[in-house]
Amino acid sequence: MDQSMDESTATELSAVAVEAARAVGDRLRAAFRSRPAIETKSDFHDPVTEHDRAAEEIIREVIDRRVPGSTVIGEEGGSTGSGEIRWYVDPIDGTANFAAGLPFFCVSIAAAVGDEVVAGVVYDPVRDEEFRADAGGAWCNGARLRSAGATRDREGVLLTSYPTPREVTEGGEETLRRFGRMMEAFASTRRPGSTALKLAYVAGGWADVAYGSRVSPWDMAAGSLLIRRAGGVFIPLDGSVFEAGGYLAHVGGFDLAGSVMSELLLHGRPV
Repeated sequence: MDQSMDESTATELSAVAVEAARAVGDRLRAAFRSRPAIETKSDFHDPVTEHDRAAEEIIREVIDRRVPGSTVIGEEGGSTGSGEIRWYVDPIDGTANFAAGLPFFCVSIAAAVGDEVVAGVVYDPVRDEEFRADAGGAWCNGARLRSAGATRDREGVLLTSYPTPREVTEGGEETLRRFGRMMEAFASTRRPGSTALKLAYVAGGWADVAYGSRVSPWDMAAGSLLIRRAGGVFIPLDGSVFEAGGYLAHVGGFDLAGSVMSELLLHGRPV
């Protein structure tokens, strides 16, 4: 494969991401609502199942076969390889939902070169919705995405996982006060889980703002490109989409300066 990052190469990488994501679709659909055994990682709020690990192995096999020599950075298997093209892989983003039987989880795969995400796919196996982005734009099942919707808080839908249990422990009443401000300001506030799928919904204009404060690169890399290619805005709050940290995303035309969320940019992410 020619690794120069022209439009055709980005399109080819997005096709590989689609192939890898769809390769685990049948397995995840079959396992959904089977109440799989759960293990935990950092704490009991951070679950993992055998299907997370198996799905990542399958995804790695597809990438290794189609783009040999790549670097693959996965949630479950860590970093392998040393190639110029880096793949950020979350085999199940929204594991808690998947394990419980709630249909809001996805596969997230992004390809990056240098400091740029060049291709990304977010695949929802339950709905069979394939969100794809590359140099040519962003699509859902072949239909072009347009990130447009509400222009101000009082008309908007906010998707967030803030505050996390750790943030409540560390920030106490101030954390709850900030979250209360968000709930008061927006028409609707939802905490559905799955960062990547939330970002895909903002890219589609099905939600207006998404915010996360403690997120890994494999959760947001593909979604960040979806939003940008669809005409929305994605802001990494800790400097780079390739570093763990916070993000703020919104549809094109949204008045961020007049939003309660502008406090995040003025004063840093809430604690």
